[in-house]
Amino acid sequence: MKVAIATDGDLVSLHFGRCEGYTFFEIEDGKIVSRVFEENPGHQPGLIPKWLKEKGVNLVIAGGAGPRAQEFFKSLGIDFILGVQGKVEDVIQKYLKGELEGGESTCER
Repeated sequence: MKVAIATDGDLVSLHFGRCEGYTFFEIEDGKIVSRVFEENPGHQPGLIPKWLKEKGVNLVIAGGAGPRAQEFFKSLGIDFILGVQGKVEDVIQKYLKGELEGGESTCER
């Protein structure tokens, strides 16, 4: 499984499309086997969801994503958890333990 967390510094970004980049976690048997950061390729409708799909991402975690981005995720079969805040490392650990809860998206558009 591959998880992408929208990242600003060491924090989960409040806006999926306008973050500095994405921290990718490859997870096998409930453990992180790789962690890579890549810069945001650009904010254009549909570009980032397609880019993430090409990278094999199954799940996106972010503070927020607009309705169009959410529709792109759904159409590409990418799950997402929004309304998440905190340090990237803390968030991925909560996810691995089954304790990560989303909330309302911090984006409206």
